[in-house]
Amino acid sequence: MLVKEYRICMPLTTEEYRVGQLYTISKHSHQESEKGEGVEVVKNEPHEDPVHGPGQFTEKRVHLSSKLPSWARAVTPRIFYITEKAWNYYPYTITAHSHTLQCSFLPKFSIYIETKYEDNCGDSENIFHSDKILGDHEVSFLDIAFDEIPERYYRSLEDPRFFSSAKTGRGPLREGWRQHTKPIMCSYKLVSVKFEVWGLQTRVEQFVHKVIRDILLIGHRQAFAWVDEWCGMTMEEVRRYEQETQEATNELIGLVAPAISVSEVEQPTATHSAPASAPSTPLSDEAPEFLAPPKTRPRKKSAPETLTLPALRERAGAE
Repeated sequence: MLVKEYRICMPLTTEEYRVGQLYTISKHSHQESEKGEGVEVVKNEPHEDPVHGPGQFTEKRVHLSSKLPSWARAVTPRIFYITEKAWNYYPYTITAHSHTLQCSFLPKFSIYIETKYEDNCGDSENIFHSDKILGDHEVSFLDIAFDEIPERYYRSLEDPRFFSSAKTGRGPLREGWRQHTKPIMCSYKLVSVKFEVWGLQTRVEQFVHKVIRDILLIGHRQAFAWVDEWCGMTMEEVRRYEQETQEATNELIGLVAPAISVSEVEQPTATHSAPASAPSTPLSDEAPEFLAPPKTRPRKKSAPETLTLPALRERAGAE
């Protein structure tokens, strides 16, 4: 198992990001969805934890057969999805990804992410109480403005070096912004990747961490770049936006949105498969070095650039 801790600072407060995170995940999931592909929301319901208190449980199926890199498509079934389960007790969250049980080609693969949010510049030490972790783990700071992301996912309008918020007056971000920007918060993410296959474990786990790093950077960049869209929304408004967007996304991928039900949810443990509270996006088309990739196929265009709450309401009224 390869464990790494990522720290991603944002020019926001943790209270602001509580809304921004929900908005960004919903909008991004819709953008990435196509007919028969994308993020299907299976459950989204309140959940009470004896330790962390009231929160929200979500279960999603990330349908991504056509979005897998070419080298992975060669060894996976045509119909394939990853199950994502998340327990959100903000400012603490747990997200777990695992392949569907109908697919047995990755029987020993799991990803598990714990996240904590604090109003600081990433200087809290041992925030996850590392005595729970076997051995030391690497800590990496990810800079949303100056760390590179894959070129195919770059959008100039989402570049924090050039973006300026009309509502908050924040941005663009300059060199050394983390040392002098106020307000500032940090997402602390402890990511565990496990692939127990002899001969491939180390290289696969390293490759998955690289993909996760890119996903985290892109998701946090979008949350800041879209701040004028969600800034000022209440929790009730963003939850309504989330529900309407989920219904629209489920419809887009050709599935009927399930009714929200309140049920008892099994608590996650460190042995569960895992992750990511950041948006579940891009999977790299670049094969790891130990696999020989075929020629890269042209990528499909993503879903529409924007999906706003008023647009969803107008569509519902027209129906």
